[in-house]
Amino acid sequence: MRKFLITGGAGFVPSSLADKLLENPDNFVVCVDNFLTGEAWKVPKHPNCKFIKCDVNRYEEIAAIMTSYKFDYVFHYAAVVGVKRTLENPVLVLEDIQGIENVLRLCKNTGVKRVFYSSSSEVYGEPVHLPQHEHTTPLNSRLPYAIVKNLGEAYCRSFKQEFDLDYTILRFFNTYGPKQSTDFVMSKFIDAALKNEPITIYGDGSQTRTFCFIEDNIEVTIQLLENDMCVNDVMNVGNDRITTIKELAEKIIQTTGSASEIVYLDPLKEGDMSRRQPDIEKMKEVLQRPLTLLEDGLEKVIEARTEMSKA
Repeated sequence: MRKFLITGGAGFVPSSLADKLLENPDNFVVCVDNFLTGEAWKVPKHPNCKFIKCDVNRYEEIAAIMTSYKFDYVFHYAAVVGVKRTLENPVLVLEDIQGIENVLRLCKNTGVKRVFYSSSSEVYGEPVHLPQHEHTTPLNSRLPYAIVKNLGEAYCRSFKQEFDLDYTILRFFNTYGPKQSTDFVMSKFIDAALKNEPITIYGDGSQTRTFCFIEDNIEVTIQLLENDMCVNDVMNVGNDRITTIKELAEKIIQTTGSASEIVYLDPLKEGDMSRRQPDIEKMKEVLQRPLTLLEDGLEKVIEARTEMSKA
């Protein structure tokens, strides 16, 4: 039986990954989380899944778990997330550096075959060109969250060079899905629309983003795991179709049949990048299928969140 550790396992993307891994009866998954942003209901209820409350930034807590289980693969997804939260708590964000080092040191000491590290589109900072390519686009990160993600990538490369610990770096671009927390733009807009409440946008809504449906994110990750792909390399995980924030709000209002109005707030002073678009040629080669259209993904999320609001 293969043993997996997922840090941040009560979060949106990590718990969705656990769901998929547990479809294979030969997989055993341990999810750890300190519940800073994670929620217990997201953790899979499955005989091959164990949850342990743990702060990976505290060495003694994560060391006891990793030395006991001797995992085959580790997905290090734990982090302080959310633009507003990371801007308001920069020192808390910097503490995640300790967690990165803890996990990697324990991986190399306990025989982990490969560590998957969740990086972010934020490492690119304000883009100098689009689309943003993994190896040719400068990493123009300035904010603490982006700098920590960039540093995490450097840790992965350094541990490979010095200790031969294999890694895969995944740079996530705006993943969305039913389990997403309510303080992210997609779920925030959908929940407001379902309640016919105002949808608030910072600035004029001309900021461009791309939105990746959770199933595309998880499927490409599983393919990289099972087929030994993107080993000691980095991959953008996202969608390359550009949408403005204003267009997203309008599309959600239309799809839900909502009476919500769009309310424009003052632009954020920092952290709200004007443009985002990944180069996803690597991802497309792995998936070998079209990515989920925003319209189709929206319908699935709206249906799921409608049911959740009734529960």
